[in-house]
Amino acid sequence: MTEWFEQWFGEEYHALYPHRDEEEARRAVARVQKAAPGAPRAWLLALACGAGRHADELERLGARVVGFDLSPSMLRRARARMRGPLVRGDMRSLPFRPGTFGLAVNLFTSFGYFRDDAEHHLVVRQVYASLHSGGRFVLDYLNADHVRRTLRKGTEEVDAPTDVRVRRRFSEEGKYVVKEIELGAENRSFQERVRLFGPTELRGLLEEAGFRVDAVFGDYEGGPLDGRATRTILVATRP
Repeated sequence: MTEWFEQWFGEEYHALYPHRDEEEARRAVARVQKAAPGAPRAWLLALACGAGRHADELERLGARVVGFDLSPSMLRRARARMRGPLVRGDMRSLPFRPGTFGLAVNLFTSFGYFRDDAEHHLVVRQVYASLHSGGRFVLDYLNADHVRRTLRKGTEEVDAPTDVRVRRRFSEEGKYVVKEIELGAENRSFQERVRLFGPTELRGLLEEAGFRVDAVFGDYEGGPLDGRATRTILVATRP
């Protein structure tokens, strides 16, 4: 049985989101640069790199980037933007030698996709192993409290080339935010399902793997992670 993320991040995803925000990508990368100023001198792992928006910006700043993603469609688009190596695979089984990277980034809520939290722990341990001593990991995630407070439940029509309806809800146990996408013209449906990890839980994931959490932000400008924050951005170091 395939999982939702194995089906969704293909051409249908690009049709629904044809122009992801480039300015947002620049702001995210600027935060990475400030949090880990030595990044351009180290090999950098863009974990779940998607179509390469962030990796392209990191390369522009001089970083040597390895893009890693499960979706062939995403990697094809990343290839059109990036110069560095691209690797297809599952983040639960990273194929890199221990200590390969000086920096790993996981941006734009590209985490929390699994039903079993043991697999989320596994991913973080894999990232830890891929970094050399002193290497850093920047995790850019949703702010679960903000999502719970602001989610507009129900069905909405989406301005897209095809008839698209999107329904957002919380899972029955309240641990996940779920987006159900119906492509009416094609009579097909997809789902996004992301774990609502709070900031304390994310910090715990990193520290359990051996990381030291050095900084926490609530937005790309470096604002505090308070009640108004829209993001949870953690900067951690492998001692």
